[in-house]
Formats: sequence, C-alpha cells, structure tokens
Amino acid sequence: MKFIVDNWMLLALALASGGLLLWPVIQGATLAGLSPAAAVHLINREKAVVVDVREAEEFAAGHLVGSRNIPLGDLEAKLVSAVKNKALPVILVCQTGARSGRAVEAAKKLGYEQAQSLAGGLAAWKTANMPVEKLEG
Repeated sequence: MKFIVDNWMLLALALASGGLLLWPVIQGATLAGLSPAAAVHLINREKAVVVDVREAEEFAAGHLVGSRNIPLGDLEAKLVSAVKNKALPVILVCQTGARSGRAVEAAKKLGYEQAQSLAGGLAAWKTANMPVEKLEG
C-alpha cells in the first residue's frame, strides 16, 4: 500500500498510457462493420446494394451473389452512376475488410449515409458458408 501511495503518479501514468494503447482497439471494435448475417438481413429486407471494391480479377474469382464490382480506385467516379438511390443501404466488400473500410469513408463523402463495410470481407462471408459466385469465361 505504501508503494501505491508513494508512486501514485507513476501508477496514473501507467494506467493512462495503457488506456491510450487500447483506444484504437476499442474504437476499431465499434467500427468493424456488418457481420455476414446482418448483411443478409440488409440485402433481403432493405434492398441493400452490394458493391465489391476489389480489382476485376479478384471479383471474377469469386464474389457475393448479385454484387457489383467497382474497384476502390474508381469508387468516387463510378459509385454515383452505379447506385443512384443514396437512401438505400450500401454494403462495401473486399477480401478482408481493409479496403472496404476506406471505401465506406469515400461513399459517405458522396452522400451514402447508410454505407457500411462487411466485417472480415469475403473471407468472413465464405467462413459463414454464404453463397459466392464466379464469373463465367
């Protein structure tokens, strides 16, 4: 107890630095995105539009059924023409969720307030045994 009283400033510093180190983890957990089940709910009940932000070759190898391919680099230029109704939910998908997280920010700047990322991307979708289709040819 004497140690705590004598070194309260060190203890406060240790707790504050620990909290600052954990903050990105806590913040990331709340911004992680939709689970595959939540995405299916939005697609079926609210007519969400699924936009795959991977490159065309990745998209051709496998993607969510009914999704549209707009690579991340082209998103700002092509999203408005691909998804005209900005009131609809937009689910952005990539392989792991990293690119789609950046795509959500770009979509929100364009006025798509209901834009969300699929947490874990296509990998999580496949892990949840959800349907995937490939392009013929």
